[in-house]
Amino acid sequence: MRGETVAVWATVVCFVLGTSAGFLLLGPEPRMLIGSGSLALPAASAAGVIAGGAFVVSTLRHRRNETAPMPRWQRIITDISAIALTVAFAGVAGMGVLLGTQVLAIGLQGLELTLVGGALVTGFAAAVGGRFAFAAGIGLRTADLSSILFGYLVIGTLFAMVTAADPRWWEINFSQLGMGDDAWAFNGTLVVAGALVGTVGAYIGRDLHRILGDPALGRIAVTSGLWIVTGFALAGVGLLPLHRFPEAHNIVAPITLLFFAASMTVTAIVVPGAPRALSITTIGVGALVTVAFVLFAVFGLITMTALEAMAVGLGLLWMTTLVRVLAILSPDVPRPSARAHLLHA
Repeated sequence: MRGETVAVWATVVCFVLGTSAGFLLLGPEPRMLIGSGSLALPAASAAGVIAGGAFVVSTLRHRRNETAPMPRWQRIITDISAIALTVAFAGVAGMGVLLGTQVLAIGLQGLELTLVGGALVTGFAAAVGGRFAFAAGIGLRTADLSSILFGYLVIGTLFAMVTAADPRWWEINFSQLGMGDDAWAFNGTLVVAGALVGTVGAYIGRDLHRILGDPALGRIAVTSGLWIVTGFALAGVGLLPLHRFPEAHNIVAPITLLFFAASMTVTAIVVPGAPRALSITTIGVGALVTVAFVLFAVFGLITMTALEAMAVGLGLLWMTTLVRVLAILSPDVPRPSARAHLLHA
């Protein structure tokens, strides 16, 4: 009950901070929900910063001493993961506000908010994002991270769809969303999603270490390393948009999919006991992606966009199965390593 009370107070504080930021950022003139000089961007920025701050405060409050008995390399990995998560929570909150204002603008056409109304909306957005981030700082599991990644990809992609310069982008591929004046929405989503994928990899390594211990650190390092490289590659797709770096983009995008497949395969091998659910899902996902590729490349029955959507969706389905298996196998307590160095005793 005490923890819930603290979370409620954290929500109140985030609301007050968000409302105050709204008064400072919006100015006296009424603002539309979206468009030039609108409410959307200031509110999203404030909500993102406050959500990131809430996660930092919660982490320091509830898990400050968690890394104390760990060797230096393990503390560094944990701290880097926390930094990446702070950026991710800020991105999730900000993108959620941007998508929400786009939807509201469709249903409330012509609405203009005064300074007080805009500040209150900003405070509400900050309270929702801050509450979510504060709760995550109390205790974050790998399964939670997978859900955050899925939710963020959906929110970011939907926002990119409704702001796309070309409404018929889907006839070519998803990379078309990264072109035009609002290309930052899709490209930024990929960059933050890349950080999340790398962080998920670090947490997968954490869970595997809790299960297998120090003797398996070599295999665990390879597994986590592959996920982190996959995250960097995904971020690279966003940093190299198609309309500016077409050749580099067309190289990095398929390489990212290959890294993702390699990460899935190696992880499935390293997880002890070859759990039946994970094995079946791995084989099934591989078979379905292969079938989808044949339908696209050989028969031309589906578009590139459909192939990409199926590959990503099936990959996230596989990741959901993985983190649920790890949640069953992994103890829910930290396991400090006895090794002073990661790769040798």
